[in-house]
Amino acid sequence: MKRRTFLFGAGGLAAMLGTAWFAWKSSSSRAPAANRAIGAQPVSNAAAKADPAAFYEASLPDLDGQTVALRTYLGRPTVVNFWATWCAPCVQEMPYLDAIAKNSPKLGFVGIGIDTEANIKQFVSKIPVSYQLVVAGHAGIAMVRALGNAAGGLPFTVLLAEDGSIFDTILGQVEPEDLQRRISKLIVNSKT
Repeated sequence: MKRRTFLFGAGGLAAMLGTAWFAWKSSSSRAPAANRAIGAQPVSNAAAKADPAAFYEASLPDLDGQTVALRTYLGRPTVVNFWATWCAPCVQEMPYLDAIAKNSPKLGFVGIGIDTEANIKQFVSKIPVSYQLVVAGHAGIAMVRALGNAAGGLPFTVLLAEDGSIFDTILGQVEPEDLQRRISKLIVNSKT
């Protein structure tokens, strides 16, 4: 009797674990497509819901404590990436973003940390980044929301046209090929 109970229990547990694994696997494989769908809004729709002035009117400290006026990015196509050291997808996409920034000298590129300066400095000492990083702290969530990300989720990437308008947004971890394609469209649509 005990053996049969044990076998039925073990079989039931295996079935539950198998179902849970299948559900997780199928939902996580769809996540990148969902993230692309969120960001792939028509330019007019994204611009109607978001206010790029929230970015251009801000001045934030860099990792050396120097204030960076973000309006200096106006006049050239720019990639703005909101991230945090505690956000695993943010950390995973940093090498891709760094490679794209290095290969796109005419493109403005800035990472806005929704974290403390100390955490960001510690992170950069382990994983160096070549593009500009500034510190917004948790107050940066208000900027994320003003730029069209009502949920305030991270990572959040915004492509700004040289005229200061929002060209495109990506909520969630970027895929390198997808981001490169969007950047190419941004550059083609710019005057420079």
